[in-house]
Amino acid sequence: MLKIAVIGGGSTYTPELIKGFIDLHERLPLTELALMDIQPQRLEIVGDFCERIVEHAGKPFRVTITDNRREAIRGADYVITQLRVGFIPARREDEYLGKRHGLIGQETTGIGGMAKALRTIPVLLSIARDMAELAPRALLVNFTNPSGLVTEALTRYAPQVASVGLCNSPITTKMGILEELAHATGTSIAPERARLDSLGLNHLTWYRGFTVDGENVWPKVIAAYVEALRKETEPEWPPELVETLGMIPNSYLQYYYNTSEKLLNQEKWPPSRAEQVLKIEAELLRQYAEPSQVTVPADIMKRGGAYYSTLATQVINAHRNNLGQEEIVNVRQNGAVPGYPADWVMELPCRIDSGGIHPLPANPLPQACFGLVAQVKAYELLTVEAAVHGDRKALYEALLVHPLGPEAAQVKPVMEDLLQTNRAYLPQFFA
Repeated sequence: MLKIAVIGGGSTYTPELIKGFIDLHERLPLTELALMDIQPQRLEIVGDFCERIVEHAGKPFRVTITDNRREAIRGADYVITQLRVGFIPARREDEYLGKRHGLIGQETTGIGGMAKALRTIPVLLSIARDMAELAPRALLVNFTNPSGLVTEALTRYAPQVASVGLCNSPITTKMGILEELAHATGTSIAPERARLDSLGLNHLTWYRGFTVDGENVWPKVIAAYVEALRKETEPEWPPELVETLGMIPNSYLQYYYNTSEKLLNQEKWPPSRAEQVLKIEAELLRQYAEPSQVTVPADIMKRGGAYYSTLATQVINAHRNNLGQEEIVNVRQNGAVPGYPADWVMELPCRIDSGGIHPLPANPLPQACFGLVAQVKAYELLTVEAAVHGDRKALYEALLVHPLGPEAAQVKPVMEDLLQTNRAYLPQFFA
């Protein structure tokens, strides 16, 4: 018997997750996939669609649908969290909160990411409490953003529950490199033959190595990438940045390295990304509701999250079947990176087996990168304290230390705007 609960089962990502478990069913014989959500209409549409997908595939497992979180979690072996407190309208508020103060407005980065974390952390901790009571041996697999920051809170305030934070950025990067190598050589390479080396925090990482069958091909990857950048009219990165670091920054580092450009782009809103997503999701739900639809539509790629289901199913499969497989995930690094605090949650390569998620030894980042990591980690730790305790002092300090935060004179006005905008979701600050 194998039960997996999905908290946020009404998400438009869920059908892709269903497909992932169908594809892996011979190796991971799932018995029940429990979809839980607090939005009844979405849950009905997505749940019915998922049942049709499973039925079309020969019904390899059972899909159950509920709005009762505790019943979904009860007896589960794995709990996947993919929820959004406040839904997409709250994401829109996060984006425009940044814009009206001249700051980056983004779902996971800067002031928007902070607001989302403050709403989300108490909910994830309550899920962990339910798991400790109803599914004490289950692994919490968290996709909820900001994934690394949420996992930091879980590790510090729910240590009785095993948890791991996932992000599709590393696996998407790995698959992209494999595609480029295949194009260059004319030979495809199976993903299990390749290894991507990466280190940092979630959405604040640098890719710095790639091997195929143990052979280091990173110099070729970097050279080809720099050459491609030089040919582009508007390259993602200055070629000299990549050459100097010898690493490829995660795309979210654009908000730190190209802040002024990102702020200029915000002036073109509407539509913000949240406003775009609202339209994309409406169309996806329309397609999901069609009785004849029994496969995941191609339009799901407009939503983002490529390889989302691949990563989730691989992590669960490696853990369940004791594979010792390597994936890049977010966990407490436990001394894997010499000189860094052992209790930091970081995004790094880990070995996954039935004993848990084991960080692999990793060389520290160069000083040019570590300074930014340390500053953002200080923000994360302060934000966790603020979210858990409703601590306004910690919240003020988190805004003060964030490299994308307001100037000192604006910290208090920004903080009050954030709290009032999200007051319905932040009772801990208004006790």
